[in-house]
Amino acid sequence: MKLAIVTGHSRGLGRALALQLHAEGWQVLGLARHWAAELPASIEQWRLDLADPLPGAERLQAFLAPLKPTQALLINNAALVTEPGPVETVSLSALSASVRVGLEAVLLLSAAFVGALRACPDKRIVNISSGLGRRAMAGAAPYCAVKAGMDHLSRAMAMDEARQAQPARIVSLAPGIIDTDMQVQLRSGDPDKFPERDRFAEFKASGALESPEAVAAKVLAFAARADFGQEPVGDVRG
Repeated sequence: MKLAIVTGHSRGLGRALALQLHAEGWQVLGLARHWAAELPASIEQWRLDLADPLPGAERLQAFLAPLKPTQALLINNAALVTEPGPVETVSLSALSASVRVGLEAVLLLSAAFVGALRACPDKRIVNISSGLGRRAMAGAAPYCAVKAGMDHLSRAMAMDEARQAQPARIVSLAPGIIDTDMQVQLRSGDPDKFPERDRFAEFKASGALESPEAVAAKVLAFAARADFGQEPVGDVRG
């Protein structure tokens, strides 16, 4: 059995990943706040609030423990983007939720995955990161912090896994710029709070954004590489 778990599967990149994995014969489990009614019934869906990630991680660990997949893939894709602007213009509750979805959930789900599937001979984790985890941007401090943390978490976990007899392979992967709701939010921001707004508007106007489907294909091709995990931080663009 090939088992794939995708967070944030109900729309955007996550939805495209779930559908493409399903088409390739994977048993797919999607974790998201919202049910995606249009997905095939054979894609299992759990409605979870990853801003409170512990119950979901515990449920996942219990679900995985009796399974014996020959291949297992966890794609930590879910993210919660706050309104663009300095941190003092964003509610404290929104800041907290952003960090919990984007980093705490990644840590807990990854720990549940590797712990429950230690005997699986081919287990991989793809953490969907961003160039903003490697290059800071005004008006996006929570997102930059979460993605930088994701990159470093991946590096540290990869070091731990290298000591295991059956290691998980891990990559924190920047997917490029994607035509999703996040981009709509960024190019609709208040320019007084978000000085980069015009740059994001130009991405759309110039056709620089890629479709979720095109990016999903690149992510899955990267995840299938024989050398996946040799470098724990990567970019689909090379």
